Amino acid sequence: MSAADEASGGPARGGTLRDLLRYFLYLGTFGFGGPIALAGYMQRDLVERRRWIDKQDYVEGLALAQLAPGPLAAQLAIYLGWAKGRLLGATLVAVAFILPSFLMVLALSAAYVRLGGLSWMQSAFYGVGAAVIAIIARSAVKLVKLTLARDVLLWVIFAASAITTAWTESEVAWLFLASGVVAVIWRRRPAGSGPAAVFLGPGAWAALGLVGASAAPVAWPVLTRITFYFAEAGAFVFGSGLAIVPFLHGGVVTRFHWLTERQFLDAVAVAMITPGPVVITVAFIGYLVAGPLGASCAALGVFLPCYLFVIIPAPYFKRFSGNRDVKAFVDGVTAAATGAIAGAAFVLGRRALVDLPAIGIAAGAWLVFSLRKKVPEPLVIAVAAVLGIILHRP
Repeated sequence: MSAADEASGGPARGGTLRDLLRYFLYLGTFGFGGPIALAGYMQRDLVERRRWIDKQDYVEGLALAQLAPGPLAAQLAIYLGWAKGRLLGATLVAVAFILPSFLMVLALSAAYVRLGGLSWMQSAFYGVGAAVIAIIARSAVKLVKLTLARDVLLWVIFAASAITTAWTESEVAWLFLASGVVAVIWRRRPAGSGPAAVFLGPGAWAALGLVGASAAPVAWPVLTRITFYFAEAGAFVFGSGLAIVPFLHGGVVTRFHWLTERQFLDAVAVAMITPGPVVITVAFIGYLVAGPLGASCAALGVFLPCYLFVIIPAPYFKRFSGNRDVKAFVDGVTAAATGAIAGAAFVLGRRALVDLPAIGIAAGAWLVFSLRKKVPEPLVIAVAAVLGIILHRP
């Protein structure tokens, strides 16, 4: 292999499916930092250092993970498993990557239920919740820089989604779909015509969001309801796992009343202090609702759509990955998802930042992330927990 080939990460050689499974078990156990960091680890370890994956396969997997709904890191891992071992590889890699964090969340959930009444644990989550608000807000800012650029339409979609989420305090599935359609129509318009989206005020966009949020829950057995609800939520997570937060808040807290505001914020915090995909927070929620079976149903529901969105189009992806309409749709949905994260930060922050110590912890976490961009999020959360125990008395 030439030096140029080695520097570019290809061609791939060596590395069995068993090797790949061991790697994803390790990454699922120790991989902190969010979806972008996890995707970076995969490129560094599998493409550049070990050369188990072709660079082209990695690039195509990353593109599919960005185009399809679902948590980016999990979908990229599943695609790399498919590239190495087709359906069996994709399935085994999905399990290997998700299982470690799922088991950790189960253990944390059991401890939370058993010890949640202790004052020190309430104080710890008081501090953790404040730090989580800073993390969510920081994620929204980063996504704005990465996805909106100077595209006026995407900024309009972002603002409409943020206002709708803050106003309705619920999931906005129909707004996401409408945003993608509007982006397709706008980019196919004749030169000089105006975008339909610009003439829709925030009230009209909010009405679209209310359509998705107002459907009455079906009286299914609780485990079936958990599975289907989280499958619905998993089908609308684009890019960052934190995009699921506004969806879950509306259903879990407002619609079904499964969790209180405090418990929901604690659920997000649990996802932050465990490795692997952020959407594993659903397992914590499922546990609080229906124990270990509820956690398993929630995890199955949220990850099944992202698994299917990879293995079904994977054999045909090269044919449509460059399609202009597909890219426009995803740009619109991504802008809406970014706005929803910003709106969720406002909704959750209004409830978590209840006094000056909480505001101070959140501001301190934001400052740390701004000055030290590579500081591990779990470390900041651990410090926030200690501060919560010191400063807060329930």
